[in-house]
Amino acid sequence: MKEKKWFRAVFRRRIFVIAILLIQIAFILSLIASTSMNSHYVGWALNVVSVLVCIYIVNKKEKSAYKLTWIFLIMLFPIFGGILYIIFYFQSNPRKLKRYFAESERQCRPLFLLPGDSLPFLMENYEDCLPQARYLQEYAGFPIYVHTQAEYFPSGEDFFKQVLVELEKAERYIFLEFFILSEGQMLDPILDIMERKAREGLDVRLMYDDLGCFMSLPPDFKQQMEQRGIRCTIFNLFKPIFSSLQNNRDHRKIVSIDGKVAFTGGMNLADEYINIFPKYGHWKDAAIMIEGEAAWSLTLIFLQMWDLGKKVMESYGDFYPWREDPCPVKSDGYVQPYADSPIDAENVGEHVYIQIINNAKEYVYINTPYLVIDDNLLSALTLAAKSGVDVRIITPHRWDKWFVRMVSRSYYRQLVMAGVKVYEYTSGFNHSKTFVSDDKVATVGTTNLDYRSLYLHFECGVWIYKNSAVSKVKEDFLKTIPISTQITLEDCSRSPIRNFGRDVLRIFAPLM
Repeated sequence: MKEKKWFRAVFRRRIFVIAILLIQIAFILSLIASTSMNSHYVGWALNVVSVLVCIYIVNKKEKSAYKLTWIFLIMLFPIFGGILYIIFYFQSNPRKLKRYFAESERQCRPLFLLPGDSLPFLMENYEDCLPQARYLQEYAGFPIYVHTQAEYFPSGEDFFKQVLVELEKAERYIFLEFFILSEGQMLDPILDIMERKAREGLDVRLMYDDLGCFMSLPPDFKQQMEQRGIRCTIFNLFKPIFSSLQNNRDHRKIVSIDGKVAFTGGMNLADEYINIFPKYGHWKDAAIMIEGEAAWSLTLIFLQMWDLGKKVMESYGDFYPWREDPCPVKSDGYVQPYADSPIDAENVGEHVYIQIINNAKEYVYINTPYLVIDDNLLSALTLAAKSGVDVRIITPHRWDKWFVRMVSRSYYRQLVMAGVKVYEYTSGFNHSKTFVSDDKVATVGTTNLDYRSLYLHFECGVWIYKNSAVSKVKEDFLKTIPISTQITLEDCSRSPIRNFGRDVLRIFAPLM
C-alpha cells in the first residue's frame, strides 16, 4: 500500500511537470501567433528571425542531421520556428558548466596516469591498434593500462551476482552511478550492503539521473539514502523549463569499489535487468568487470561526475588505492576505460566505434538496442561490408519505444543492400552495447547507437585489446545469433507505405 501511495504521488508530480512544459510551449506559440496576426510587420520580423536562425544553424559546428531537423521544423513553421530555437538553446548559459568541467579535466589528466604510462609498451609490440589507443590517451585523456584483469558478463543475472560479491569486499569506499534505479529485488540487496558498509565507516556514494528515474523512485528517495548513511546526489534535476540542458542526461553505469574493482555496461539497477520482471520478454544485456589498474580510471570518471553534480572539487588523488604498494594484479592484454561528455565537442563514444569498424579486417559484430545513426557511422558500416568485412548487428525484436523501432528499421534497407547482416533478437529486448572485431579488440559500455547516446548524454565504456574477455564478447554474440531472426531485403521492401512513414520519422531521428 505504501508503494502504491508514493507511486501515485510521483505520477501526479510527473504529470504536473509535463503539463507545465506543455503550457509553456502553448503560451509561447499563442503569443507569437497572436502578435503576428495583429501586426503585419511582426509577422515579417519573425520570418526574418527564422531565416537568420537557419543561417546560424547551417554555419554552426554540429551534426548535419541536427541541422537538417531544425531547419525542416523552422521552414515548416516559419513564424515561430526561429523563436522556438532561440528559446530552446539560448535561455540557459552553459559556459560556467563548461569551465567547471574543463578545470576538473585539467586536474584529473595527470591522475589518470598514476599507475604509470603503458602506451610505450603497446607501441613497441602492436602497431595495428595504435591509432585507437593514442586517440583515447593522448587526445581524449583516458590512458591505457596493463596489470588488469577483465571479466565479461553476458547477462544481468551474472553481473548482479558478482556485484554483490565485490561489494562485500569493500574496505575504503563504494561509488555507484546509474541512469535508472528502481526499488526491488535487484536494488534493495545492494542498498542493504551499502548501508552496512557506511555504518562501518566507508565512504559510500550513490548518484542517479533524475529523468532516468522519472517514474521509478519515490520523491524522498535521496533523503532516505542520506538517513541510511549513503551519500546521495541527483544529477541534472529535471525542471519544467523548455531548455536544451534537459537533454544532457547521465546515462553512465559505474560501480567502483576501493578503486581496485569497477563495473560498467548496459545494466541499470531494476528488476527487469535480471529478468525478475519480464517487461519486454527476456532482457538481454552485457557488462564488464575490471580488476586492477584500469579500475582507477572508472573511479576518477565517477568522481568527476559526482563533483559536477555537487558543484565541488575534491582532492582526487586521495582515493588512489596503490600509493604504498604497486598493483598486484597480473596483466591480461590492454584495458582502456573511456568516457564521453556532451559538454565538449568531442564525440568519444562515436569515435571509438568508428575506429573499430574502420580497422576491422575480418569481422565486426555489434549489439545495440537502438539503431538510429548519422552518416558517419552509416558510411563506416556500409563501407566495411562492401570491402569484404563480415559486419553483423543484433537489435531487439521487441522494442521499448515504438517510434525508435520505426526509425531503426528505416536504416535496414541501406545496410542490408550494402551487405551488412542485420538480426533481431526474438526472445525479448536486446539492451547490450558491445562491439567485437577480429578476435583482438572489443568494447563494452553504455553508449547506444542513437543520437541521444552518441551526442547528448554522458556515457562511458571499456576498450579491451588482446585480452581474454574479447573471446567472451564474441562467444556471447555468436550464441545470440541462433535465437535471432535475420532481416532480408524482402523484409525491408514489403510495405512501401510503411517504408515512407519510416523515412518521414527518420527526419526527426536526432530528437529521439
